[in-house]
Amino acid sequence: MTTMARETTPRTPGAPRDADVRRHELAAFLRSRRERIAPEQVGLPRGRRRRTPGLRREEVAQLSAVGVTWYTWLEQARDIQVSVQVLDALARALLLDPSERAHLFRLAGAADPTPATNCPSVTPAMRAVLEQVEPFPACLQNSRYDILAHNRTYGLLLCDLDAVPPEDRNCILLSYTHAEWQSSIVHLEETQRLMAARFRATMAGHLAEPAWKMLLDRLYAESPAFRTAWDRHEVVAHRTKRKEFRNRHVGRITVDHTDLWLTPGTGPRIVTYVPADEESRERLDTLQAMALSRETSSQALSR
Repeated sequence: MTTMARETTPRTPGAPRDADVRRHELAAFLRSRRERIAPEQVGLPRGRRRRTPGLRREEVAQLSAVGVTWYTWLEQARDIQVSVQVLDALARALLLDPSERAHLFRLAGAADPTPATNCPSVTPAMRAVLEQVEPFPACLQNSRYDILAHNRTYGLLLCDLDAVPPEDRNCILLSYTHAEWQSSIVHLEETQRLMAARFRATMAGHLAEPAWKMLLDRLYAESPAFRTAWDRHEVVAHRTKRKEFRNRHVGRITVDHTDLWLTPGTGPRIVTYVPADEESRERLDTLQAMALSRETSSQALSR
């Protein structure tokens, strides 16, 4: 039996390791983002004795709900572990845009658990399918209820979805925390209970994944109604269901909800809402026309 020697390149004594370089880059990036934010931008008083440009370290720690000492070590490039939950909290506290947020996670060597604005799995063909089914509302979701793409009609069905930050475009999160989304669901309590039960059933296959833990922690922290539903330990499977919405633009709409699965398992799916009666069909036509008009106006203003 022969063995193949693995060729290695010796590291020059004193040369920085990749991990060391990343930590120092991360520390410098955090300092630069902290120093550019005025206290007023995050609802903090400036005060008379402020000498630090932007925010103080303790203020970032407070906004991110992490310890001051721990955050200080992070800016000092100490060799400490950073969870995706903490990175997410820092990205929010420092008002990072999508590119900056992605850079933060890359420097930390972590995968961003929130859906990106442009998901690589959403192909042009997939977007074309969503557009072709209009005026029927439709969206592409993953198994965690993240809305990865949607057509114009869906964008106005329950709220102005384009006004919702990409990281918050999650159906179960919106159902429990977004006032307009909630007001658009006729049978809200039943819907919330079933979504929590489906989420629990699906999460059984993702218990160790940070993105799922992060979403669960956020729901549990922000919604007493979710805590009540979650603590029942109910589980249900996905199924086709008739739904009723109270749209603020066109009134009550009754639709049949169908999941079109894209993989053999309960993974990504196209969610469609087909009108259950002629009146709902006419109202969806009107909603699509409103969405198209809004899109045309927006494009004209951007020229």
